[in-house]
Amino acid sequence: MAWGCGSRPSPDQLVQACCSSFLTISTISSREPARAINRAMVIESREASNGIIPVFVYGTLKRGHANHRWLATARWDGPAAMEGLQLHDLGPFPMAVVARSVEAAGCLLQGELVWVDQACLAQLDQLEAVPRLYQRLWWPLVGGGMAWVYLGRSAQVRHSPVLAAGLWLGRHGHQPATGRRQH
Repeated sequence: MAWGCGSRPSPDQLVQACCSSFLTISTISSREPARAINRAMVIESREASNGIIPVFVYGTLKRGHANHRWLATARWDGPAAMEGLQLHDLGPFPMAVVARSVEAAGCLLQGELVWVDQACLAQLDQLEAVPRLYQRLWWPLVGGGMAWVYLGRSAQVRHSPVLAAGLWLGRHGHQPATGRRQH
């Protein structure tokens, strides 16, 4: 599956491409294809040789939030973003879903990129109740590369408010202190 220069895939095409194979990495980015391919190859190489896996987190798993302790063995890589995902506030936690409208397809989901081992990934799947509550999908990162992300289904958030900025600040609407300076 390939898209022409300057064209953008629909959300359904992205889901199909992301779920079908790791080999679709080179076909997804339309902004900076060479950079995306290189970063994706580095990610695949690093994952294969070191047994670590990129995971994008955007809610209670972020630094300073309630479930960050589940990432005790993870390596924090820094802030990251994903396009084509819409964030909803469910109260005690957020849920991102694939954006279905043309207007929402340009949404940016803001979060953090972490690297985990296979054991940690399996624990995260349990925490996120995969596949009952969330699905784990391989999704492109803004700036190139791919990472696993936990996404809900549109029906689950139909009555929940959208966070238009794509950033979940916590249960009470503010970012908790992490004890470390953020860059």
